[in-house]
Amino acid sequence: MGNDLGRPQAAAPASLRSTGVSGLISLSDQEFNTLTSFVKKKYGIDLTKKRVLIEGRLSNVLRERKLANFQQYLDILFKDNSGSEVTALLNRLTTNHSYFMREREHFDFLQQTVLPYLEKNHPNHELRIWSAGCSAGQEAYTMAMAIDEYFGSQKHLWDTTILATDISMNVLERAKKAVYPMDNLKDMPEKWRKKYTKALPGGDIQVIEKIRREVIFRPFNLMDPFNFKRPFDLIFCRNVMIYFDGPTKENLINKFYQYTSPGGYLFIGHSEVINRDTTQYQYIKPAIYQRGGK
Repeated sequence: MGNDLGRPQAAAPASLRSTGVSGLISLSDQEFNTLTSFVKKKYGIDLTKKRVLIEGRLSNVLRERKLANFQQYLDILFKDNSGSEVTALLNRLTTNHSYFMREREHFDFLQQTVLPYLEKNHPNHELRIWSAGCSAGQEAYTMAMAIDEYFGSQKHLWDTTILATDISMNVLERAKKAVYPMDNLKDMPEKWRKKYTKALPGGDIQVIEKIRREVIFRPFNLMDPFNFKRPFDLIFCRNVMIYFDGPTKENLINKFYQYTSPGGYLFIGHSEVINRDTTQYQYIKPAIYQRGGK
């Protein structure tokens, strides 16, 4: 991975640049600007207001590797062509907190309104579904459960495979295993717990194989061009854009729109807002939008 953002001059040793907070190593302004510019350009994530968080979460990394300052860490980051360093960085600086049935009203609307509409308008019995920024998979598996519950005995007649993507290989590996602590099920109906999960020794649970087969996990950076062969009928991208600034978010929403089928839906997080003056999506209700068409 090349660094086209320019290299700052060597920083003073960390021991001379204490933040005054026990154990933390401070970033120079140049180091901070270089790092945040790189992450913003490559991944769309705005960390310009997260200086203390960066110092707090990376100071241990510097000490473990016996690095004198953040510049040495940046040198390692930019010279790593495998992508493992930047993946580890993003894992440390972003939060992958999720659980089943998060923002439950979305899944109620999915079953009560979206699926009946899509069922009526897809005589080929195929739905294109994308969970973008899927974290450890709880959202995608909840979608699969809701779809299975809706179609019931007719589910075998439908192809509703869900594409679930994230930039973090760590969370994708966890998602594929589908093993979660019991408290991740706190908002799940008891009926669903019994039907779609199984208890494991030690207290964790695992999503049953029938539902696991409905989801395909792939690494994908939302800042990259979208080159999907066909548009999607349903896109979930919830609590991902909280890390993006206005222009980055607007550009992503426009890309989603271009890859949404006529009549298809976009779900975002309730803490996120789309500028209705700059999007072609039709507002349906809070955090739910639809592309006009069918």
